[in-house]
Amino acid sequence: MVNYFLRRILLMIPTFLGSTILVFTILQMAPGGPIEQMMLELQMGGSVVGEGGGGASSSAIGGVSLPPKALKELERFYGFDKPIYQRYLSWLGVWPREIKHRDFSILKGINSVEKRVGKVDGAIWEVDVSISNNNDLIVYEKSGEKSENWFSKIENLNEDGSLDAVVFQQEYSGILTGNLGKSYTYLKPVTEVMKPRFKISLFFGLTGIFLSYLICIPLGIKKALNHGSAFDFGSSVLIFMAYSIPGWALGGVLLVLFGGGSFFDVFPLGGFRSPSEIWDTLSPIQKVFDQIHHMILPIIAWSIGSFATLTVLMKNSLLENLSQDYVRTAFAKGLKENRVIWYHAMRNSLIPIASGIGHLLGVVIAGSYFIERMFNIDGFGRMAYEAILSRDYPVTLGFLVIVVLIRLLGNIISDLVLATVDPRIRFK
Repeated sequence: MVNYFLRRILLMIPTFLGSTILVFTILQMAPGGPIEQMMLELQMGGSVVGEGGGGASSSAIGGVSLPPKALKELERFYGFDKPIYQRYLSWLGVWPREIKHRDFSILKGINSVEKRVGKVDGAIWEVDVSISNNNDLIVYEKSGEKSENWFSKIENLNEDGSLDAVVFQQEYSGILTGNLGKSYTYLKPVTEVMKPRFKISLFFGLTGIFLSYLICIPLGIKKALNHGSAFDFGSSVLIFMAYSIPGWALGGVLLVLFGGGSFFDVFPLGGFRSPSEIWDTLSPIQKVFDQIHHMILPIIAWSIGSFATLTVLMKNSLLENLSQDYVRTAFAKGLKENRVIWYHAMRNSLIPIASGIGHLLGVVIAGSYFIERMFNIDGFGRMAYEAILSRDYPVTLGFLVIVVLIRLLGNIISDLVLATVDPRIRFK
């Protein structure tokens, strides 16, 4: 089994790299990035005139101009001043990224020392920068020794003989080190942005999967054992009618019929739970009922798509196994009907159900933007969709990493469940 998992993990690596490289490249090359978005906002709010006249050129988009220095600072902030392969490797955490930038100017050809003091995250950092006779920049610590932690580079040579340069530190920090970056929109680490939203989608997804299997497997068995009956026909009609309705559309119908202010007025209009000012005043038992009250309609909309698939798959699988030779042989030996069905046929009928549980897990946990938007739930899918629209690349890529890992993990879960229900499968 250990060798199996090692092989599985090795096979995951190219899949993960291929998926992330493709999406990362598309995001980086697609028009309308964060810099363009910012300049578009400036255009809507009024023109920004470039500073530092004297013939200094500026970059303009849609009539909005920015000084070259400001544009370069934006590119450095978003990492667009590096080649795309460096950006990807830095995002992975295998290429050092620049941190704690500090711009300064220094006279060329003068072996002088200029002290530069900065403040980052509330901590004072202080370094000295000198320029050698060979026009090389050297960074010194406060103790006067040459720094091994700080680096510098020349950005521009001015007409007056001075150099525009930057001093910075480097670190290996990326997804392989657990750092998914910082959101452009929320200005917080991506993990902090995703964590509460992922919990919501995980809660709804796992609950929907559990209830789907809890209902669909017995229903499929009942339909198989009563194949061709009025119950089988009537339930099939209802199931496929429900299957033909998208989950988000069904959610809208349910809100119209049963939401607050409707004719029945049974359930709230949306939200994960009651507002905090109400939720904090509830007792533990009241919180449980309040949570259930808010989740009934979203769960129905969440799981309706897989409901028909699981039910029909269970029915057809059981019917197929009941027609096999080993079932007829068991009956010929005089075994009771219940033992033949529930012990022999049932175990083999669960194999198709078990093989798809990992795929289903990845789909539902990723969330659904439309359902979350319909019920005003701030979940994982809604977060990803809004991040794409706002060009929040760190959140979008963080979502990609989580979804790819869930799908790959789901494949392993499917194999484990399949091996549990099928005695012919062994890990070697």
